[in-house]
Amino acid sequence: MRRANTVGVALFDCGPQTTGQRLDGRPVAQVLEPLPGGHSHALLLLLDIRHNVKNARFAGGRHGTRASARFDPGEGARSARSYAHAVGDRAALRDIGQEAAAAVPSRRLAWSTAIFSTATGLSRILGLVREIVARSYFGVEGVGINAFTVAFQVPNLVRALVADAALSSAFVPVFSELLEKGERARAWRVASSLIWLLLLGLTAITAIFILAAPWVMALFGYGSGPAGDLAVTLSRILFPIVTLLGVFGVIVGILNSYEHFSVPALTPVFWNLVIIAGLVIGVPQADTESGKLYVYAGSIVLGTIVQLLLPLPWLAGLDGRLRLAIDWRDPAVKRVFVLMLPVTLGLGLININALIGTFFAARFIDRTIAPSAIDAAFRLYMLPQGMFSVAVATVLFPALSRLAARRDTDGFRHTVGVGLRQIAFLLIPASVASAVLAEPIVRLIYQRGEFDAHATQVVAGALAAFSLGLVFNGAMLMLNRAFFSLQAPWLPTWVAFGNLVLNTALFALFYRLGVWGIPLAISVANMAGSAALLVLLRRRLERIEVRETARSVLRITLATLPLAIVSFGVWWALDNALGRSFLGQLISLSSALVAGGAVYLFSCRLLGVRELRPLLSLRARARPPA
Repeated sequence: MRRANTVGVALFDCGPQTTGQRLDGRPVAQVLEPLPGGHSHALLLLLDIRHNVKNARFAGGRHGTRASARFDPGEGARSARSYAHAVGDRAALRDIGQEAAAAVPSRRLAWSTAIFSTATGLSRILGLVREIVARSYFGVEGVGINAFTVAFQVPNLVRALVADAALSSAFVPVFSELLEKGERARAWRVASSLIWLLLLGLTAITAIFILAAPWVMALFGYGSGPAGDLAVTLSRILFPIVTLLGVFGVIVGILNSYEHFSVPALTPVFWNLVIIAGLVIGVPQADTESGKLYVYAGSIVLGTIVQLLLPLPWLAGLDGRLRLAIDWRDPAVKRVFVLMLPVTLGLGLININALIGTFFAARFIDRTIAPSAIDAAFRLYMLPQGMFSVAVATVLFPALSRLAARRDTDGFRHTVGVGLRQIAFLLIPASVASAVLAEPIVRLIYQRGEFDAHATQVVAGALAAFSLGLVFNGAMLMLNRAFFSLQAPWLPTWVAFGNLVLNTALFALFYRLGVWGIPLAISVANMAGSAALLVLLRRRLERIEVRETARSVLRITLATLPLAIVSFGVWWALDNALGRSFLGQLISLSSALVAGGAVYLFSCRLLGVRELRPLLSLRARARPPA
């Protein structure tokens, strides 16, 4: 059976060929790639082995029909005969090719995104549980929890500048390109060198910031007194996460390059579990508020250690090994750092943006509630962002890097378009639901213990303002990944700098509106940033699928109108009938979301929204072959 799968791999202009001939100019080892599920015996033809589809033709000489069909690896010789039969039928080939070209990548995207979204969704749900527990202990009002919020944001900014997402965004294109060229040993040597260089460099940076913590915290109004001492100590406890997440970024980049998405997506689950355990077990044992906050900070560091260690066993199943190596002279290592500079600036500017917002909230609004209230709303805002847009962009990032490496502009252009349309399909309804149901969402999740009704109103306003920019932030994430895949990160960096200037001006204008003015400024700036990135990518690729995307966005937006009406109506009716007990709130809110989601999907079906099809195709993917 397996032998049948390794003969007559592809049919090109000149008919059947053996595995060593004309496989898109690549060695056999690069073509016989394992499936993401680990089935190393399977062959993927055309789109499935990521050939340049525009150059692939079925038999028929120079007049062959441009099409794409999938050779089922589990069928062996029978599938080969079926394939040969299909080649003889031009009309059938045309129909099969059109279906396969559209269905196979969309179905794979839907399946990979569903797996990643499920894992990410689980971690986000646990993140909400963590926030619920933390807010029940600390609320959002008071000097202590707001000092903690600022103390956590500063090392988080440094992490964004030199570790984690910035590092992965620069590392994945270089590592994927080396794998694409068959230089696997060198790729793993580069990964090993980066890990050791990061350990040395980030440890030094962490030490510097620990020493400079008093001056850093003073910038946010926590320079002296008990509040200042608390903020400084908390920041010093939290700064080591920078080094830990730097190493974690390389490990995640390796796994994603091999299309292993579920394990990295699940590691935050355990991160949240460790923190929740620390809060539930440790906080009641502390006698003072500062002691409770120290327990919270220590739990975050411990959870980050667990997050780093968990994916290590999965590296053992790959075709390379990490080892002690510091080959800083390797051009690929240098290229990662060269690419990382603009990526770091771009992502760092985004986080500096948030830090400037915190500055305005603490200095000009109310430092006893504004920073923590905005942070609480941001946690809810990131739930659909992490489940959907991050999932789509993460799943497509390695594929975009490969397409860019082989200069498949058509495939790259289409993949970006698919990503943008899927993000719109998932995030536009999420933004509408978050806006119209902001107050019941915040009340159900947060309002208990130290979190009172006044805090619910403040956080709900911030959440509604954040929701306006949800889909635009998702689009920016996808477009940034597109530029990173092209190894052209300076363009999104300049856009991020422009966004920083615009956002700062909007902060200065909108802070007078109150707490919700800060997230409103961020949403408006996200709209401008996504438009700028779209224009720049269109210039870079000469054209992108603007019309297709605009049509889909229009239909999706129309489909969300009944979602808003139905979801709010169902919640209002049930809320009046059931009251504000926890069970009553849970039933009314969940019923509203389910009803709104059902109406949205039905409306999409009526309006012919194509992005619904990959979701429906998951049933076919999950169904065992006949």
